[in-house]
Amino acid sequence: MSKAFTKETEADDDDDLELPALPGGGKNYITPEGYRRLREELMVLIDVERPKVVEVVSWAAKNGDRSENGDYLYGKKRLREIDRRIRFLTKRLDIAEVADPSLHFGNDQVFFGATVTYANSKGEERTITIKGIDEADNLAGEVSWISPIARALLKAREGDEVQLMTPGGVEKLEVLEVRYPAP
Repeated sequence: MSKAFTKETEADDDDDLELPALPGGGKNYITPEGYRRLREELMVLIDVERPKVVEVVSWAAKNGDRSENGDYLYGKKRLREIDRRIRFLTKRLDIAEVADPSLHFGNDQVFFGATVTYANSKGEERTITIKGIDEADNLAGEVSWISPIARALLKAREGDEVQLMTPGGVEKLEVLEVRYPAP
């Protein structure tokens, strides 16, 4: 088989990581818990995963012909993936601005880290937590602080009505409750 069909390109190893764009000011807000999770992931990659893969690749390289050595080829590919993730996490943690939402405990105004319950014009209630772009999980009801819903809710107070621009037009939302984690 021709190596043209088996060799990966050098472009796979490039350093130009696309970081999600941050609004003016360029701060990457993150909760202390989110920062800890990203830091733990980085440390596991550096201290556990990467050394294991390097050991497998080193062992596989000693076995001779590398062109048909699956352990070597897939190990090198996994090593590139790990290195890429390490670079990404390092860059994100370097620009992270840890903001503790518990400082707003007892406040009824929406800031970063708030858990907000709101109702739309149909009376449907939904609860979301405003988190950093690197830690938000939509399936868990967490949204990024730069998302349209979070931007509409930020600085609103309980009882306020805010307008959310949607593809279907403007939707009015009423803020029912604002909570923060206890200090």
